[in-house]
Amino acid sequence: MLLKRLAVALLIALPAFVHAQNYYQIIFPIDQNWNQLKEGSVKEFDLIVGGPEDDRDFYFSITQGKQIGMEMDSSGHFSWEPGYNLVDRIERKKMFQVLVEAKSDSGDFVRRTMDLIVEHTNRPPVVNELKPFYIQYNTNNTYQIESNAVFDEDNDPLVFIPSIEELPEGMNISSRGEVTWSPSFTQFKKLQEEPIFVSFSVEDQPFKSQTRGRIKLSPTQLDLPPAITVVPKVDLIELKENETINIGFYLSDPNGDEDIETFDFLSNHPDIRKQDLVKNTPNQYEFIWSPDYTFVQDPADSVVFYIDFFVIDKSQLRAVKRVNFRVNNAINEIEIDKKNFALYRGTMARAWELMEQLKEKEEELKKAYNRAKKGKKNRSVINASLGATTGLSSIFTKDKENLQRTISTVGGTTVLTIGTLEATEVIGRSMKDLIDRLNYVIEKKNEIQTKGDIFARDFSLKSARRQPNFKKSMDSFMESMNLKGLVALELDATWESKKTATNANINKTFKDFSGEQD
Repeated sequence: MLLKRLAVALLIALPAFVHAQNYYQIIFPIDQNWNQLKEGSVKEFDLIVGGPEDDRDFYFSITQGKQIGMEMDSSGHFSWEPGYNLVDRIERKKMFQVLVEAKSDSGDFVRRTMDLIVEHTNRPPVVNELKPFYIQYNTNNTYQIESNAVFDEDNDPLVFIPSIEELPEGMNISSRGEVTWSPSFTQFKKLQEEPIFVSFSVEDQPFKSQTRGRIKLSPTQLDLPPAITVVPKVDLIELKENETINIGFYLSDPNGDEDIETFDFLSNHPDIRKQDLVKNTPNQYEFIWSPDYTFVQDPADSVVFYIDFFVIDKSQLRAVKRVNFRVNNAINEIEIDKKNFALYRGTMARAWELMEQLKEKEEELKKAYNRAKKGKKNRSVINASLGATTGLSSIFTKDKENLQRTISTVGGTTVLTIGTLEATEVIGRSMKDLIDRLNYVIEKKNEIQTKGDIFARDFSLKSARRQPNFKKSMDSFMESMNLKGLVALELDATWESKKTATNANINKTFKDFSGEQD
């Protein structure tokens, strides 16, 4: 009776709660372009909650779809500067969906999805330090501007435009970045007195953004040392464990690149491998290196070391370029994500198995309840039948006293036997006991379904599982699955489901479950 009253009270209160929430709504800015963003530009706006005017305060948060750099404070102020790598130049625009939630002190909440459209922003070409153009007299000198030194971060096609007023007579710079020059004697003598610089512009297509660069022209001399050009031009590189760096090296020799004999490196750290220096061409190398999670030993916060890259020509002349490194300790997020996903899936698998067991138990109790109802009805019919047989025995066996006694005895014994069997069924599983246990199973099943749906949805993304409240929520959910009425429900501790807890099966029960590790 008490359970019935509670159920009625819940049914009365629930529509009022849902109706109350329908009065509130997250309101977006009225500006027509409020959700239009550009790469590299900060976008800010405010969200509010519309509804009845009362004393409720709502606190905003982003529950799903948060991107790097995206911020929203509790008052609904949103800011984001999309990175340049979000939208490519071909795609032009890309939509990002963000789920925003506003929750009040009284527990009311409202959610709404923002569709943020990010537009590609063109970046001008990048011009790094170029290797010198060494000029020989009486020779048609050719110089190709390296694509690794001059490039476009958006992968736009590039066109080189010479600065006509600075070009020496006879020099030509093609649209592909090829420089050719055969200096006269006077020009070469002047070049020997002082190097000159030639400027050019590089323009991306079709946006027409330009960046200026310059090439140093120097005369070739006998037995000049080789040169090393580093891309990017840095003296100190700071990185974290498991982060990959890529340094390009371009070698040149005034006496001709064929004069280069060796390019190698030395380091004061023993774990730097020679295999990390990759030879692409005789005068172009790459240093590709990634320290693993054991590179910085606890309790140290970082490791500092240097690498001396050197080139030697056939005359044993050399050039050295030192690059310093600082490797900072980092958390092994890959392993943490794997462990968190295993906990997430294991919890959902446990919930699915318990739901399957409760479903079976519910069917079992319903069948027992139906049998008990049928048994009570049948007992009344049989009692009436056998009672009538015993009552009529005196009419049909008036002159046969022994037979009359036999019929009365048989009839009474049958009634007693059937009544005993029926009593056993009722005593072992009374109607009230069956109803109580059936209600408990249904109540527990609904509770696990609700909590399982919430847990599956809130932690479907690995970013959500990295939050401190993940394990706390998991422990709370697991605690709700520790049924106190295991003995009363007669749940078999060795029970095994006929089906396997696959991702597909779990997803059928908990629709928001994600079986992917992202």
